[in-house]
Amino acid sequence: MTASPLLDVAGMTRRFGGLTALDGLCLDVGGGEIFGLIGPNGSGKTTFFNVVTGVFPPNSGRVTFGGADITGLTPPAVYRAGIARTFQRSRLCLELSILDNILIGNQMRLSLGLLFNLLRRRRFAAEYRRFRAEAEELLAIFDAPLASRIDEPVANLPMIQRRRIEICRALINRPRLLLLDEPSAGMTHDETRHLMDDILEVRRRLGGELAIVIIEHEMGVIERITDRCAVLNFGQKICEGRYRDVADDPLVQQAYLGVE
Repeated sequence: MTASPLLDVAGMTRRFGGLTALDGLCLDVGGGEIFGLIGPNGSGKTTFFNVVTGVFPPNSGRVTFGGADITGLTPPAVYRAGIARTFQRSRLCLELSILDNILIGNQMRLSLGLLFNLLRRRRFAAEYRRFRAEAEELLAIFDAPLASRIDEPVANLPMIQRRRIEICRALINRPRLLLLDEPSAGMTHDETRHLMDDILEVRRRLGGELAIVIIEHEMGVIERITDRCAVLNFGQKICEGRYRDVADDPLVQQAYLGVE
């Protein structure tokens, strides 16, 4: 890449006992780029997300974001730096409303002090209205009728709507980089197509500035929405480039697509 990357991962290694989950991995993601991460189960994709977001420290290597070294920072610190993520398994609180679930992702901007909320009621009410409007605006990008149901419990909603809410929760803090861990898991092909339309629309609405790294097993998704992708196998990058070039690579076909 000619411009300085937004995310630059160099020599990332992460071991769990005798298992090497990531082995000297090097990746870079540009600002506004949609980057796909593919590979067999156990190839290190989610571990990559966990190391970048501070869930696990790397045994070696460096993570640079926006020119700053964020290696080994805690998850809250990484979040404050401008990186948000979703998880393969839903982390929504089903008994809470759509709004409550989204505002959980906005805690860094909320005034949570007891005295503030008790004594400065007008400012609290104004802040609440502002964040509610932001949540409704995000929801409307995905599904306008969903924004009108913002006070309903999440438990009432189908899987695709829950995925949309999880992405809105990640976006409410206005990150520069969004990490999506298999967002299509548990959804039909039609639901997956609609959700990918949503993701492309979100990036368009944000002026193309939001960078996205997506882990996905649906190759049609990777082909359709990514600018570049990389293939991991046993924690190592075996190929990187545009989807068609990657899919035609013999090592990828052997390791991932099942071709001998």
